[in-house]
Amino acid sequence: MLTRPLTIAVAIALCAANAHAADVDATTEANVALSAQTLDTVSVIGQGETRQVQRITAVDKEVLPPGTSGQKILDRLPGVSVQSNDAFGANEESQSITLRGFDKSRLGYTLDGIPLGDNSYGNYNGLSIARALIAENLAGAELSQGIGSLGVASTSNLGGTIQYFSQDPSTEFGGRASVTVGDDNQRRGYLRVDTGDLNGFSAYVSGVHQEADMWAEPNQNQTTRQFNAKAVWAVGDNRFGAFAATSRVSQANYAYLSKSMLARGLGYDWNIYAPDWDRAVAAAYCAPGTYNAQKCAFSGGVNSIDDAYYQSRALRDDNLYSLDADLALGETSRLKLLAYHHENRGQGHWWAPGQPSNPGTAQALPISIRSTNYTINRQGITAALSWQWGIHALEAGLWYERNDHNVERNFYYITGPFLDDGYLNYPDRRLFDQDFDIRTRQFYVQDRMRFLDDRLTVDVGIKSPNTRMTANAKPGTEASYASGTLTAKESVLPQAGIGFKLSQNQELFASYSENIAAFVGGGSGGPLQVSPESFAASAGLEPEKSKTLEAGFRTFGERYQASIAAYHVMFDNRLLSLNPCTSIEVGTRPECITRFINVGSVKSQGAELTFILKPVDGLQWYNALSWNKSTYEDNYTSGGAIVPVAGKITVDTPERMASSEISWNRDGFFASLRAKYTGKRYYTYTNDQSVPGVTTFDAGMGYSFGPGMGLRDIKVSLNATNLTNKRYAGQLSSFAPTDPTGTRYAIHASAPRQLFMTVAAEF
Repeated sequence: MLTRPLTIAVAIALCAANAHAADVDATTEANVALSAQTLDTVSVIGQGETRQVQRITAVDKEVLPPGTSGQKILDRLPGVSVQSNDAFGANEESQSITLRGFDKSRLGYTLDGIPLGDNSYGNYNGLSIARALIAENLAGAELSQGIGSLGVASTSNLGGTIQYFSQDPSTEFGGRASVTVGDDNQRRGYLRVDTGDLNGFSAYVSGVHQEADMWAEPNQNQTTRQFNAKAVWAVGDNRFGAFAATSRVSQANYAYLSKSMLARGLGYDWNIYAPDWDRAVAAAYCAPGTYNAQKCAFSGGVNSIDDAYYQSRALRDDNLYSLDADLALGETSRLKLLAYHHENRGQGHWWAPGQPSNPGTAQALPISIRSTNYTINRQGITAALSWQWGIHALEAGLWYERNDHNVERNFYYITGPFLDDGYLNYPDRRLFDQDFDIRTRQFYVQDRMRFLDDRLTVDVGIKSPNTRMTANAKPGTEASYASGTLTAKESVLPQAGIGFKLSQNQELFASYSENIAAFVGGGSGGPLQVSPESFAASAGLEPEKSKTLEAGFRTFGERYQASIAAYHVMFDNRLLSLNPCTSIEVGTRPECITRFINVGSVKSQGAELTFILKPVDGLQWYNALSWNKSTYEDNYTSGGAIVPVAGKITVDTPERMASSEISWNRDGFFASLRAKYTGKRYYTYTNDQSVPGVTTFDAGMGYSFGPGMGLRDIKVSLNATNLTNKRYAGQLSSFAPTDPTGTRYAIHASAPRQLFMTVAAEF
């Protein structure tokens, strides 16, 4: 499949090789891109910070194929586990990130200060970085494990924050273009044009079109179309900016697997029934809602209605816009302003067996399409005023957002199979329909003080978040859902940090912070997406809260960097949906109803080590080790029985992880090899079921030929993901107290080895 593109690439390379190749220091380019953002330093281990900070730059993307999401690139950092069943880390149903025992919905995310929400698959307050920014336009990211910056605009950052940064426009007129091809009909085209500097103004426009098939049968098509534009205008000491992004995504979703299915020989390549319609219909007649003894039939190792379905798909349309200003107010003060607007429309399709279509007619079928529909219309502002006063670097800021969100679930009758890659309208049944009005206000103030000739740094600050979520259930639906209001607020959440330089190249740091999370809303479920009776029984819920203490040591040399950090985290008020009563008591007491309940605390403690060695120019060896023990602190009652989880390891939390990457970049040639070990992970709260640890490898290599054929640079690269073709359980998607027979559909399979080739040019 790669023969023709490879021939073209070689021909271009041979032509370019006749020209004198210009040396390009990729690391320097990446650092320049990052320093144009709000980062204080480009040290990848956070030199000078009073908290644990890890960073990635543009050069860190080279081991992975172009188009890889910023989230997947983070996987090499200590304490981070990123899972997805596609090579690019962009399939949203199967992507996950965990950090120090916290899942992706309990971390905070921003892009150039724009809040991205809680990264949930059921959109209600944001969008993923893969949709917000074309991957080629990513300058870098900053990960704060545990203690994020007070000014981060997030209502979910219990366990840490991830701040992504987009590239600034180039100061030289020109452009970039690339074509990537690979296994499973991967085809990706990227184009960007920069205006260059025009009396302080510069801008770029860029676009991507990507298509690919699923790596497992039936190889259904997946498409992504994105547009990014960014403008920067420098006027004296002031800077103005604008950003626009659109994204149109259609993703076919892979099947969920259980350990029982794997044991029965269905394997990691098992997927949906499509295009075998007859087999899907026969299985659907085995479902309780459409059971027909004469027509019910399982085949090919399937023995349950939930082992497969005909097909599933996620559709997401996003428009994101922002305006910002960084203004000098005299010699010692600056004011940063940001205004943003985000619109989203989404549908999640599932061909639901056991839900009849056209009942009572000649066209009756045992399958209908269930869609969950999402809309988001949010706008907000952030403002931060900073000023220097003696030894004090003071900053005060605020964030306000209004989010109008709707979620509804519908069923559509069908008469036969078709490719559901478009939005569905005019449902035949409506299960529920809720509007959400979400108002977020957050204020913070902080002070950085320096003593002892800047050897001692002390950070202190507080923030005061307030998120008010009101649900309004629309009438005329099959299910009755709640209308009501929940507010998560705290007047004072403190944060403090201290850093001390033992010498010019050695420093100690320690930090403490408290955070709360807003209640989950909309399409992600939560205490308002329940019946009125359940919501009433959940009165008095407190928001989830975390307290984080961490300390560490950093050292720097001409050829190395290293850091070690230890932490202790208490996560309180963990919320679960369950019924504490026995089946006999249900219906006899008003509190005996399934509802959200505070099931206690989680304690996390661990350590993280980073070591980077640069023995010679162009060669770097990166290593990260982490150990984490996150345990449930309290048993809880469900179904009238005590669930014994106290002392058990939290789900989807590997105790040990390690990553190592060696990269070479010199004289136009670059090559990288990355290894990642992820330890055993549980998917049951009582730890009776788990998936084993796994080591995976990714590799990338290429050559930059420099000027040729009238172009500034021509580059050819090859990338291999999952180099050893290891098949394993990737994302863990569903958790339960116990799974004695291994029948819970909790696993998304990893992608097999995939190869990609890219030809890129700068003009």
